[in-house]
Amino acid sequence: MTDAALPLPASRRRRWGFALLWLLFLAPFFFLTYGQVNTYTASLPSVPSFAFGWETHIPFLPWTIIPYWSIDLFYGLSLFICTSLREQCIHGLRLVAASLVACAGFLLFPLKFSFPRPQTDGTAGWMFDQLEMFDLPFNQAPSLHIILLWLLWLRFRAHTPQKWRWFLHLWSVLILISVLTTWQHHFIDVITGAAAGVVISYLLPIRTRWQWSPHRIRRGYQLAGRYAIISLVLTIAAVVIDGQGWWLLWPALTFLCITAGYLGAGASVFQKDSAGRISPSAAILLLPYRLAALISYYWYAKQCRHPSIVNEHITLGGYPAAPLTAAAVLDMTGEFPRSRYSTGLAYHCQPQLDLFPLTEEQIESAVNNLSRLVRSGQVYVHCKLGYTRSTTVVVAWLIRAGLADNVEQALAAVRQARPQIVLREQTIAALTRWAARYGKNNE
Repeated sequence: MTDAALPLPASRRRRWGFALLWLLFLAPFFFLTYGQVNTYTASLPSVPSFAFGWETHIPFLPWTIIPYWSIDLFYGLSLFICTSLREQCIHGLRLVAASLVACAGFLLFPLKFSFPRPQTDGTAGWMFDQLEMFDLPFNQAPSLHIILLWLLWLRFRAHTPQKWRWFLHLWSVLILISVLTTWQHHFIDVITGAAAGVVISYLLPIRTRWQWSPHRIRRGYQLAGRYAIISLVLTIAAVVIDGQGWWLLWPALTFLCITAGYLGAGASVFQKDSAGRISPSAAILLLPYRLAALISYYWYAKQCRHPSIVNEHITLGGYPAAPLTAAAVLDMTGEFPRSRYSTGLAYHCQPQLDLFPLTEEQIESAVNNLSRLVRSGQVYVHCKLGYTRSTTVVVAWLIRAGLADNVEQALAAVRQARPQIVLREQTIAALTRWAARYGKNNE
């Protein structure tokens, strides 16, 4: 996924004006959709409940209505803290999607809260009375409160100074707990709400952009087919096993996203930017794939961990697992975040899919970035294992730098330094096309 282009700064007055317009739309939209669905569910002859047995031990804590209500304040402020109109627009769309997704869940799977709430008095009692004026014990799963909490936490996390992050996290945890301790929701509502929130923010990214580049590469369709089969098998298993088996929908969705990557979305599915940061949504949603990639990394660790010095300018290797002696790093992985061993070094990330050949344009972009980094000193070029993605770039750079006359010479030089590299026929063909199109012309 490419980084979102830096938006032209909008004046604070303009941003706040749009924030007000968003609120004027979102407030009635929320109450209309949420209220109508609540009223409809209340009219049904029978509405079931779903609660785990251990939930009877969750205490009712009246004072937690305060953090529960506080989400309304965060909801309104979140639109005013955005620093660009693009961020504000996408955040607004996320809030709209939150209401629509939650209401769809309420209609498809109507549920009600099953515990009778004790009577309360004082300030907490008044707040509960106000809540009950428009909220009925329906609209349970997915919890809209939890969906919004995730979306709001993302925005405030992006704009809260580091020294105050602890307070943001603490208050967010209080809001999370409050949906249970105010006896507003059951645990299943929290889980489904969190899942819905992550999916919404993943589908509507702010820091990066989706890409779609159709291709005719057979290898890509083969890999897409494999991941699609894995996703289908996991989905069927979730349905057959039932109960705890529904957790299998998580990796099923993960591998569906990876399938989309190999069909045309490319590395944009990882939502990793040029600074090596992966969005929290992608980090969570794609965790099963990242764990599989990590297992693969450690499986081949003995073969790939040690860096290979190609020449005085370039060192080639796998994902850094130890301190680096290089002055700069070119990261070609999409599945892993920036290594802590690259902190403090000149750095650029161009995320690419594993086992998938780079296009001529991607090779050219990576070579240009590598040429820029070389000015800082020796560059450590890596992907997961240092076999294919990073090797492709180094081979091309040797031609660009005039250290090899053609792909065969460059490949031989790299193979001499790192014998375990793997470049398939399609990758060599892409390098040949790149050399014919760009070669040494863009010194």
